[in-house]
Amino acid sequence: MTANLTDTSPWIRRFHPADNARARLLCLPHAGGSAPFYFPVSRALSPAVDVLAVQYPGRQDRRHEPCLDSLPALADALVEEVSPWTDRPLALFGHSMGATLAFELALRLERRGTVPLVVFASGRRAPSRHRDESVHLRDDDGMIAELRALNGTGAQVFGDEELLRMVLPAIRSDYRAAETYRYSPGPRLAAPIQAHTGVDDPKATLDEVRAWEEHTDASFEMHTYPGGHFYLNDQAPRVIDAVSRTISSLLPQQA
Repeated sequence: MTANLTDTSPWIRRFHPADNARARLLCLPHAGGSAPFYFPVSRALSPAVDVLAVQYPGRQDRRHEPCLDSLPALADALVEEVSPWTDRPLALFGHSMGATLAFELALRLERRGTVPLVVFASGRRAPSRHRDESVHLRDDDGMIAELRALNGTGAQVFGDEELLRMVLPAIRSDYRAAETYRYSPGPRLAAPIQAHTGVDDPKATLDEVRAWEEHTDASFEMHTYPGGHFYLNDQAPRVIDAVSRTISSLLPQQA
């Protein structure tokens, strides 16, 4: 199926359309995140790569839509939106919750006959490495404390009480999706997996991240960086460079 590149979708954002790119990169945000988080990635990779950023329901311009608080439900909905964009090689990049969602989406794409070029899993333990977590059950102050500790939400949000209360429902829904997710043993991916993580991430140990290797029948690489759960804030240029080089190396060589 070929995408009509003039179409817009509530789910898919193209900040820098690259119609002549040889590959696409679909970026999936973290819990509480939104598509503009990946604007710098799109700017850096265009026009060599056509970057698509996912906008989950329940936030920003989709704030009046009900949130989906289940990763399988998100993946089921998203595969329908993504399938039209598989007319050329498609890589997936997800950070934190988005990494697990990328894995579930890749499984669904492969069942439909589309093997992703590569799955980039950032700041997330492997799907099979479960932790009992219940942040989504905390009151608002408890949720805010967690966000402050991870240092992933902009300071301007914490300084605006009205804005903060507005975004908390979507954040809570995403945390519920991530924390209630349970991996169901099944086929491994045919796509290669490349993991990226901060060495001091309290949400994922290096061993938990290295376990992504168990989820692919193809190649696996692991890249580590200084920093915690949102190491991306400081290490974006290095990560983007690794993503660009990997995508280029996996594409057929042009004559």
